[in-house]
Amino acid sequence: MFNLKKIEGGRQNVHEPEMLTVGASDLAIGTACTVNNGLLVAATGTTKPTHITLAAGAKGKTIPCGRIESNQVYETPVVGENLTSLKVGQKVTLSGDGTNVTTTTTNGVATIVDLLGATAEGDFIQVRF
Repeated sequence: MFNLKKIEGGRQNVHEPEMLTVGASDLAIGTACTVNNGLLVAATGTTKPTHITLAAGAKGKTIPCGRIESNQVYETPVVGENLTSLKVGQKVTLSGDGTNVTTTTTNGVATIVDLLGATAEGDFIQVRF
């Protein structure tokens, strides 16, 4: 799950919600997504997300989402091997369900802002898109 931690230069640390309809697959709260043909779908791998879900939603349901901006920092778990090889400033890819990042840096879309001392799979790091 991507959890908004900071909006740099913002007065409030919250999204302005947009109501969007879930596409073909159910989405969990905190899923990184894109809008495809008017429907919300999970962003995975090297797809750069445009929104974060603010609630869970089943296929066809309308749910609140927050638009991703460059001044937002998100905290999320990291999955994969060789976590200790990651460095601040590297770009990593998204997991298969869009709820966290991987340790893969080839064609990454989430820039590491802070490793928060992470050493094991499932530890949290901070990223921006």
